[in-house]
Amino acid sequence: MALFGYPPPARVTILTSSARRVPCEACPLRTNPYFRAFTPDELKFVSGFKRGELAAEPGSMILSEGAHSAQLFTLLSGWAFRYKTLEDGRRQILNYLLPGDLAGLQGSVIGEMQHSVEALSPVVFCVFERDNLQSLFRNHPGLAFDITWLASREERMLDETLLSVGRRSAVERAAYLLVFIYQRAARIGLTVGQRLLIPITQQHVADTLGLSIVHTNKTLRKLAERNLIKWHDRSCEVLDETGLLELSGWTGLEEERRPFV
Repeated sequence: MALFGYPPPARVTILTSSARRVPCEACPLRTNPYFRAFTPDELKFVSGFKRGELAAEPGSMILSEGAHSAQLFTLLSGWAFRYKTLEDGRRQILNYLLPGDLAGLQGSVIGEMQHSVEALSPVVFCVFERDNLQSLFRNHPGLAFDITWLASREERMLDETLLSVGRRSAVERAAYLLVFIYQRAARIGLTVGQRLLIPITQQHVADTLGLSIVHTNKTLRKLAERNLIKWHDRSCEVLDETGLLELSGWTGLEEERRPFV
């Protein structure tokens, strides 16, 4: 049953290791200069660490808050988001997952997930068994540092989101959110030229910014009137990256190369 207008979770299709479609040696993310290259030993370990792939449609629940996950996931393609919910179903979106991002670390380290992960578009995740996580930390310090870096990066992004929700105005919050997603996507080659359609609805924006859907609609209309964005059916196009940066008061992404597992 849907709460507050959210659709029920969609069906998930799991591909086992025997059905792996993308071997680690041919991973398209490895050819992207934005990602740190693996050493031959690291690539061999990660290839053995991977157990399969998980393909899901938009709206699919990948990880559920409170669940004990036996797996880690790296997003191979598509978009997803992390969120928490109150008992009455109200949702707070914490962050958005793009290819190369890690999910499920909380379930592997803490024992249960403290947030949920849902597919925003058709997605494919690489699936890793958490039982091999100790071996990774023991025998591959470079990969262990990568996982620590990814966790630290997530904390830094949450810091900026908290600052935005707590101190930026509604227009500044929306500008920051959209240019932040745009820059992250551009870094990993998701833009076509300068064009990117971010697959989010106004409800997603409202749940990220902590605003009502009515207030969100008015806020996004102000950005569109300034020709900073263009709203499409279930997606948003950034028209003026510089203008959004100036409006948000944010300096933009600083990181250059980054790891993934």
